[in-house]
Amino acid sequence: MKKAVVFDNSGTLIERYRVIKDVISGNLFTDINSLDLIDQTDSLALVVLQYNTNKLLQLDSNTLLSDVIKEFNIDFDVSFTNFETTKDEVTEILFNEKSAVVSDITDGFPILRQKVPHMELCNGSAVILDMDLGIIAYTITSAGKLFDGVVDTVNDLKAQGCEIVLASGDRKGAINRLADMLGINKDNAHGSVSTRGKCEVVKSLQDDGYKVMMVGDGLNDVLAFKRADVSVLTIEQQEEVSPKLMDKTDYIIESIREVKEIDF
Repeated sequence: MKKAVVFDNSGTLIERYRVIKDVISGNLFTDINSLDLIDQTDSLALVVLQYNTNKLLQLDSNTLLSDVIKEFNIDFDVSFTNFETTKDEVTEILFNEKSAVVSDITDGFPILRQKVPHMELCNGSAVILDMDLGIIAYTITSAGKLFDGVVDTVNDLKAQGCEIVLASGDRKGAINRLADMLGINKDNAHGSVSTRGKCEVVKSLQDDGYKVMMVGDGLNDVLAFKRADVSVLTIEQQEEVSPKLMDKTDYIIESIREVKEIDF
């Protein structure tokens, strides 16, 4: 039987560094898991902005994010939420929000540069909307670097005849760049996919005759874990893992290198 390995990105292949800003209080956090934050509520939605975050440095720091999104026609995708919402509902808030400004994203840059000097991978930005209040409650700025062993692991899996697929909620441009770095077919690089979208990637592969292993680290992988033939939870990011995910996993690994040792 054909085999495919589907990898999440941030926290799975990439050691993730994240700065979350509370727009109302102005406080910056580096120790909060955005998915856990959203999972505790019935009103928050994670929205990934399809935009090169570095370009924000060229703008007035007090410019409203809503104005930037409209002026540059920035596309976006809902990456994670606990409820059904529509793009029109999200658009309404993003186009009319009057609190969040450019500096709410760029304020995190100095912290990230200390961790990832060139911010070369998965540099991106997202916002967390409070759909009930109609505001941008939090901004997220992120960067990362490959975990040790990622390139060798992917190459070894390819040598074993496995199809390699990326399915991530991260910015599409970053996922395409990662695919280039790892020699993965662009058709197999799925960026800004939702929790349900990851599950659909797994199902599509199964429908094409593949036995599928899903490798991930976060709550947005839970439906893909349930659907996959084999689910692998990686804890290399060393963040607390939700019990909801622990209950759905077949294997728990501490290093991405261990994936190639799992027989499926």
